[in-house]
Amino acid sequence: MDLGRAHGLSAQAVRNYEQAGMIPPAARTMNGYRVYTDDHVGALAAYVALIAGYGYRAAGEIMKSVLRGDLPTALAVLDTAHVQLHRDRETVERVASAVVLLASGPPATLASEEPVSIGILAHRLGVTPAALRKWERAGILTPARSRTTRAYYADDVRDAELAHLLRRGGYPLQHIAAVIEQVHAAGGPGPLAASIEQWRERVTARGRAMLTGSARLADYLSSLESTPTEDPIHSGA
Repeated sequence: MDLGRAHGLSAQAVRNYEQAGMIPPAARTMNGYRVYTDDHVGALAAYVALIAGYGYRAAGEIMKSVLRGDLPTALAVLDTAHVQLHRDRETVERVASAVVLLASGPPATLASEEPVSIGILAHRLGVTPAALRKWERAGILTPARSRTTRAYYADDVRDAELAHLLRRGGYPLQHIAAVIEQVHAAGGPGPLAASIEQWRERVTARGRAMLTGSARLADYLSSLESTPTEDPIHSGA
């Protein structure tokens, strides 16, 4: 029986994981063959499932910590990933709210009024004028300018509000600038709304994969607490 077959992995991939410390080291027979046991089966199942939910880096940190008996560190990596997932989920909803804002057209208070100054817009968003100037340098905002002043029209205000929501979600300025560009190119919130739905689906899929990875890890941890009779699985050298 090939240890990696159930996961679509080659024997070399399994050996690489063993060498990297993702699964326990295998014992050797007299003629040099590796001997894998239920311990290796459980560890590999946990690692593969963790990769799907948490990515290679986090999965590796988790398994290495578990195998050296450092469960608190492994759990801390899991906690950090779940915090990020929650943050991403909140960001999706904030952007969805921004789509509603975009779809609603120019704010009623600005539809027939003069453009607002940088100070008024900064106060409205609860940011500093310096932050708005930084967003402008990043290509997020393009207010009308004279030598000494900036004028923000209704569309500029909507862009600033969307940028503010994304910024609160932790997105870098370069990403926000790309989103604003997409909104402008689309000519409306429709394509952005479709993108958000796909975004939601990706977050949900990642959440389910993380749940599965955590379950496989829990199974492996439970197996370490018991000592069943193990049937060895022989593999190549």
